[in-house]
Amino acid sequence: MFGGEECATGSISQRDSADLAIGYAYSPTGSVCISFVYPRAVKSVHSDRLRVLHVLAPSREGGLERVVTMLSTMQAEAGVHVAAVIDPGSERDHPFIAGLEARGVPVSRVVVGGRSYLEEYRALRDLIARIKPDVVHTHGYRSDVIGGAAARRAKIAMVSTVHGFTGGGIRNRINEVIQRFALRRSAGVIAVAAPIVDRLVSAGVPRSRISCIPNGFTREIQLERSAARERLGIADGKLVAGWVGRLSHEKGADVMLRALSETDDNWILSIIGDGPDLDSLRRLAVQLGVVDRITWHGPVSGAASLFSAFDAFVLSSRTEGTPIVLFEAMDASVPIVATTVGGVPDVLTDADALLVGPDDPSAIANALGEIQQNRAAARERSFHARGRLISAFSDAAWADAVNAVYKTAAHRAAQR
Repeated sequence: MFGGEECATGSISQRDSADLAIGYAYSPTGSVCISFVYPRAVKSVHSDRLRVLHVLAPSREGGLERVVTMLSTMQAEAGVHVAAVIDPGSERDHPFIAGLEARGVPVSRVVVGGRSYLEEYRALRDLIARIKPDVVHTHGYRSDVIGGAAARRAKIAMVSTVHGFTGGGIRNRINEVIQRFALRRSAGVIAVAAPIVDRLVSAGVPRSRISCIPNGFTREIQLERSAARERLGIADGKLVAGWVGRLSHEKGADVMLRALSETDDNWILSIIGDGPDLDSLRRLAVQLGVVDRITWHGPVSGAASLFSAFDAFVLSSRTEGTPIVLFEAMDASVPIVATTVGGVPDVLTDADALLVGPDDPSAIANALGEIQQNRAAARERSFHARGRLISAFSDAAWADAVNAVYKTAAHRAAQR
C-alpha cells in the first residue's frame, strides 16, 4: 500500500471489488489517501472511461508534464485530448507536445501571451464546445482558474490535480490564493499527497470533493550506464551525483550545491534542468568553490532514460507533491538521497533510500558519504526501491482511481 505516516494516522478500511482492491487511509483531517493493490480480476474497465480534456500550461520538461503524458496515453482509447497553453514562438518545437503527438495523443495548441487571459478563456471555451468532453481535467494554477471557468460555462465537470504548492514570492502566493478559490468550485480535486489535502481543506475546498491519489508510474526503457554517461558527457571512473528538476527555490538546488561543497572531492554533480535560479546558482557554485565539479546540462530530452549514469540521485526539495523524478530514479535502481517533504515519505521508506530533513546540506553530504563507503547497502536499498515501484505504484490502478473521480465529478456536475 501507499501511505506514509500522515496518510495512515487514522483508521484504514478495505473495499474489494470485482476489478480492483483499493485501500483507504484517512489523514488527521479525514481526507482520504488511496492506495492501490493490483487488479483482482482480469476484467478491464477501460471501456467505461470518460472522454477527457486535459488543460495545462506546460513547461518544456517536468513532473507535471510527465503525469499528463502518462495519463493521457492511458486514456487515448476513450478519446482523450490535451490543450497546451503555450507562449508565442514555442508552437513547433515544444518537447511536451512532440512527445504527446509521438504517442498518438491529439493536442491543441493555445498560443497566447503571458497575460492574455481573456483570449485564453475564449480559446478554451471554443475547444470545449468543439470536442465535447465529459470531463475537463486541469493542472496548475492558471489552468485551474481559466480552464475551470471555461468548463463551468459549458456545464462540464471540472477535475483538478493539485501537484503541489511552490510558495516563494508574493506573486506566486497571490496566484495560489486565486487558485484555491477556483478549486472550491471544482467538481473534484485530486491531491497527490496528504499534506496537500490538509492545505486544501484549510483553504475552504470541500473535503467531500478531495481525493488523495499519489501519482502512478509508467516505466521507461533505461539506457545502459555507459551509453547514458556518454550522452551526458560524463567520463568513466567519476563518482556522480545526479540532480534533476526545475531550478527554482522550492526544489532546493542551492542546498545540493552546499552539500557538494561538504563532500569528498571524488564526487561531481550533474544537474539536468533549467529555471529562474540558474544564474544565482552559478554564482553560488563559484562562491562555494565547486564550480569545477558541476556540469550544467540544461533541459535534456528523455532525461528519464539517463538515471543509470548516476552513482546517486539527490532530491533536495523544500516542498513536493509526489515527485515523478523519484519514480524515475527508483526505476533505474539508483541509490537515492531524498528530503522528507510532501509525499516523499509515502513513496520511499528507510529501506529504499537515505532520507534526510529539508534545508540540511550536511545531512545530504553525509548520506553521499555513506553511499560511497557502503556500496553493498546502497545497492540493496536501490533494488528494494525498484521492487517497491513495481509492486506499489501500478499505472493501471492509478488510472482506475482517477477515472473513479471523473465519474463522481460528472455525476455531481449533472445534478447542478
